[in-house]
Amino acid sequence: MSQSSAYAPSPTDVRPRPQNPVPRIALVGVHGFGARHLANLARLQAAGMLDFVAVADPRPPGKGVLKESVAVFETLDHLLRAGTAPDVVILATPIQTHVPLAVAAISAGADVYVEKPPAASLQQFRELLQAAESAGRLVQVGFQSLGSDALPAIRGLIANGEIGDVLGLGAKGTWLRTRGYFKRSRWAGKRAINGTDVVDGVATNALAHAVVTGLSVAAARTLDDVAGVDTDLYRAHPTESDDTSVVRVRTSAGQVLTCALTLCAARQTRPSVTVFGTAGKAELFYTEDELVVRTAHGERREVFARVDLLENLLEVRASGGELLSPLSGSGAFMAVLEAIRTAPSPRQIDNKYITWEGSGDDAHAVVEGIAELTNRALLAQATFSELGAPWAKLLETAATCNVGGREVASHQDGSHIRPSSSPRPYLHPVRTLAGTVVTDHQPTDHVWHLGAGVAIQDVAGVNFWGGRTYTREAGGYVWRDDHGRIEITDTTESPGALVQSLRWFGPDGTPLLTEQRRWRYDAVGPSVWRLRLDSELAPAGPEPVPLGSPGSNGRENGGYGGFFWRLPPVTGARIWTAAAAGEEAVHGSVAPWLACSGVFGPAGMSETEGAATLVFLAAPQAPDPWFVRLAGYPGVGLSLAWDRPVLASRDKPVRRTVTVLIADGILSTTDVSRLTDSLGETA
Repeated sequence: MSQSSAYAPSPTDVRPRPQNPVPRIALVGVHGFGARHLANLARLQAAGMLDFVAVADPRPPGKGVLKESVAVFETLDHLLRAGTAPDVVILATPIQTHVPLAVAAISAGADVYVEKPPAASLQQFRELLQAAESAGRLVQVGFQSLGSDALPAIRGLIANGEIGDVLGLGAKGTWLRTRGYFKRSRWAGKRAINGTDVVDGVATNALAHAVVTGLSVAAARTLDDVAGVDTDLYRAHPTESDDTSVVRVRTSAGQVLTCALTLCAARQTRPSVTVFGTAGKAELFYTEDELVVRTAHGERREVFARVDLLENLLEVRASGGELLSPLSGSGAFMAVLEAIRTAPSPRQIDNKYITWEGSGDDAHAVVEGIAELTNRALLAQATFSELGAPWAKLLETAATCNVGGREVASHQDGSHIRPSSSPRPYLHPVRTLAGTVVTDHQPTDHVWHLGAGVAIQDVAGVNFWGGRTYTREAGGYVWRDDHGRIEITDTTESPGALVQSLRWFGPDGTPLLTEQRRWRYDAVGPSVWRLRLDSELAPAGPEPVPLGSPGSNGRENGGYGGFFWRLPPVTGARIWTAAAAGEEAVHGSVAPWLACSGVFGPAGMSETEGAATLVFLAAPQAPDPWFVRLAGYPGVGLSLAWDRPVLASRDKPVRRTVTVLIADGILSTTDVSRLTDSLGETA
């Protein structure tokens, strides 16, 4: 993205200008949001703060709405030519008209209040900024949330460390809009009209305040403050523009703002901006100026006052000072709008994932699972595509595993995973031969859980598991800047096998481990297939490297790390070995095999749809205990360092072989024993 220091705040935004004793105000556009400006102008005129002199609209307001002293014109051009000479022109008009009308008002010597977004393209934004700076005129943009006193308060608590170090920021908006909403005007739901950019959409118009408030909290105002923008755009309504999207902004200061927005929720909720910190979080419900701060010390709530942006503009005209929402401060938002404008057209969501509620123009679309997906997107700093939403664009995979002509697993390289989740390769989704998905990734409860793969929380002090780190000193979990990443350096595919070379890097980029990983997969019957992982870990340098876990660092029964399989939600779950059953009984035990069965997938699925059994076979190289979770979340692992570290050296690398049998249907203990015996997979 091109950057330019020309969009830093200009002195013309803050110096006073010659003015009438009482500024003369004209309003262009009296319908829609213009009606709110009419009410505000009446309030401020009654207070003696302005003289409301004229309106321009091809559809003038009804009789009795305006005082007789307010002149009515069809267009701004007619208004200006009539010699009305307003000091301030307010523009509440369609998006594509903002810049030409603003430039006309500036050329006539007026300051401008323009509704959001200020322009329909970055080029238009630059033209308007240049016109304002050349003429020495003020331009206030109608991002009303930027007048909130909550913004300096939330920036202050970030600066004083009340919620610790910032892990990321999220803007969430789950609204609903009807068919009628998109029929309210000719430009509604349009990306362009006859070649003229409009760029209406959930992030650029309906929930634009969520985006701009998040940018403000992240201290991103100008173009220079934005390093990059990722877009993932979808639509459920029969429109051109997006109504369900994730926009991820990386700031030049290194922060990540993830905006998860929809107009297709089952019910409308208060939009908010959340700052996630290592010691808590702060959530601003910006439409109500309410700030909620949650830390280990409890929760506090405070409602703040808000400065009216027109009053702010009038005050700056009279006495100087700074605009709260100057045009020059909209550069970061315009970087987002430009990324959306130049992105491919939003992808239509398949109708099977959309439910329509209501009838006629009052009907509104509800996208399946959207409430949970917006939460996951914020927590994982991920797009809908990266989360694997069933209606989203498929994420490009590093490789696929096929058994009997069926795709049973996708191999993700993990490069899209947020840094604090320890990016690493993994398998997801993994399916039974009948198609039931038996892995999960980036779930809300632990967004750093990634399908099936290898993850270790302590490799010479580096966290390759993700999330918080358990330390002996703290006697608990703490957030540390200690997350590593695992990268694939070479891949060789052959029928039924995938061989990879990997390197494990610390947070400073230093290689700590090398790994040789081999996946093998084959059918063992009409309803069962076998997945085998061979992993060999060796130091990247000459010195041995300790491999540890929360258990080896003092957490009782918390020795997870090594091979781990995150299961999806499961109904009627049963977990057992040949000698014991239930989470408490099998967790920490050593057994040749461990089985987990149930109905995998959304609640309400029948056994014929999602019943499956996974049989995990212990590694032959060492008696690693089973790590099992079922009540809190479903997951199974083999613990490499249950209660003491394991040392990987050049002459003695750490090797493990893990086999998983993936079967459709519910198997019994007898079934499992027969299956393992027939395959020669006994201990």
